[in-house]
Amino acid sequence: MSYREGYYFKKDGYSQIATQGIDLSKYSLEELKALWRKTLEDGIHGICFSMYEDGQRPGDDISMEQVERRVKILKPYAGAIRSFSCIEGNEFVPIAAKKHGMNTLVGAWLGDDKEDNEREIEGLIALAKAGHVDVAAVGNEVLYRNDLTLDELIGYIRRVKEALAGLDIPVGYVDAYYEFSRHPIIVENTDVVLANLYPYWEGCPIEYALGHMQAMYGQVVDAAQGKPIIITETGWPSQGGGLRGAIAGGEAAMKYFIDTINWTNANDIPIYYFSSFDESWKVGPEGEVGAYWGLWDKHENLKF
Repeated sequence: MSYREGYYFKKDGYSQIATQGIDLSKYSLEELKALWRKTLEDGIHGICFSMYEDGQRPGDDISMEQVERRVKILKPYAGAIRSFSCIEGNEFVPIAAKKHGMNTLVGAWLGDDKEDNEREIEGLIALAKAGHVDVAAVGNEVLYRNDLTLDELIGYIRRVKEALAGLDIPVGYVDAYYEFSRHPIIVENTDVVLANLYPYWEGCPIEYALGHMQAMYGQVVDAAQGKPIIITETGWPSQGGGLRGAIAGGEAAMKYFIDTINWTNANDIPIYYFSSFDESWKVGPEGEVGAYWGLWDKHENLKF
């Protein structure tokens, strides 16, 4: 496998090799599928964990058995797993990942419910102290959703950093790439910059998506104050419509995955690809495309 055991983020140097994406016109569909499969089988740094089967959604309690089954599916292909919450069964994700020799980026989901936030923060701290956390993420797109004020978010970040002092666990916050330029105080209060890069959600045609993502990453580098960077989410939906020039589809999804992994490998950029499995519950929140971001379908079969 091409990922490095124990490798999480670069500590110095941000020179970027701007790789070129593949030309779809030069591949038959079967050749494209074979290249997509080879890229995945060669191994990727990390992948975002999808919790929910059909009929399940956030708020449901998910069993360790279900989590571990899915972790075992992902293990041959990825060196690390990113989780998004520390309650309602999500706490099993880093436990199962560590059990099966994978590294972890563990998130506490923060929103406008202060009681749930307390449970999330305490859950993250407990998992970290138990040895299940390699990188801690305090919140995911909280500012993007306007769920908390900046001061409230910084308070949670500082609280986790204080609780984990001496454990050598980097603490960060996940948001869209541009939020770190807007709010330098986030960078100042974290150890690592955790950025989501989505050319799709900015309506970028697939032909230009790799270059657009490279530019997004460059903006994060400018904002990072020399701190390490992890791409915590990027991906392309395999069906479900489109957004301006960005059209969901199988060929586009395969190209985006191949281009992204080639570029991040060439630059030693740690990445958690979004996502592992399709999740039907996301149709409502994200429109039709929300259900089709996985490398695996909702039945846990590889798509291509």
